[in-house]
Amino acid sequence: MNSPTSDTPHPTNWLHQVDGRTWAILAAFGFSMKAIFVKLAYLAASIDATTLLVMRMMIAFPFFAWMTQAGHSPKASPLTWQLMLQIATLGCLGYYLSSWFDFQGLRYISAALERLILYLYPTMVLLIQAVWLKQPPSKRAWQAIGLCYLGLTIAFGHDLQAGSLEKAWIGGAWVLASAITYAFYYVGTGKVVAQLGAMRLTGLTGGTSCIMVLIHWAATSSSQSLTDLPPMVWCYAAAMAIFSTVLPIWALAQAIRRMGTSEAASIGSLGPALTMLFAWWWLGESLSSWQIIGMVLIMAGVFRLKPAQTK
Repeated sequence: MNSPTSDTPHPTNWLHQVDGRTWAILAAFGFSMKAIFVKLAYLAASIDATTLLVMRMMIAFPFFAWMTQAGHSPKASPLTWQLMLQIATLGCLGYYLSSWFDFQGLRYISAALERLILYLYPTMVLLIQAVWLKQPPSKRAWQAIGLCYLGLTIAFGHDLQAGSLEKAWIGGAWVLASAITYAFYYVGTGKVVAQLGAMRLTGLTGGTSCIMVLIHWAATSSSQSLTDLPPMVWCYAAAMAIFSTVLPIWALAQAIRRMGTSEAASIGSLGPALTMLFAWWWLGESLSSWQIIGMVLIMAGVFRLKPAQTK
């Protein structure tokens, strides 16, 4: 009988016949659409970032609960108070603060620039590890970091010219904060995932963040009534929760099981290019040669980091 991580297709289950590359491409496609759905929701109604985020998390919560149950293993560590505190911290960083910062930033900057800034998080992981874990980056890593930030400077310069200077700086700062908090989440996850497993940890951190977002929304005086929003906003929130949150997370886990972290992450490099293309196609955002150059430099830098990060 094949093990869950076997590469041999199961004769009666079509899911086992899908190869790792297909799962990785589907994950990249889903993640790349998140900013598009957020922008479309902002265009469909006057809605604040907190309300849109709580809609997304309310829809995603049952799926996170299912991940928690499906990922349970008798070999997993028991949920001690210390472990639950770590889970709460990770949920706060990864799916609550990082998402909220990101949604705020998308009110000001283009979806393409947002994705490029977020894609810098691997470089931030290296810098956090250098300070926190005393693991200084290699010469190769410093070169990759330089490429990434050169590319961001070029892409950011385009947004400064194309729109409001103030909005570009404000939105860029929000999304940069999102990338930083996600980088801390990424580093912290590496210390806990071995105890709980990837799927169960994702379910627990996601579910915890849903509760945090709901508390934030309920405590915010400016929060909007969910019943007053047009149906189209709910459609975008549902698409964001299912097609750009839950399914890509699951697809990425399937890809990693079949082909390993390094190869799956490399295919994930398609993300910024897909977001830039979809933003041009559906949102009418500009697509200049400077943006493309910036994107290529950032993707090259991150791709250069992958082997060192995932070996």
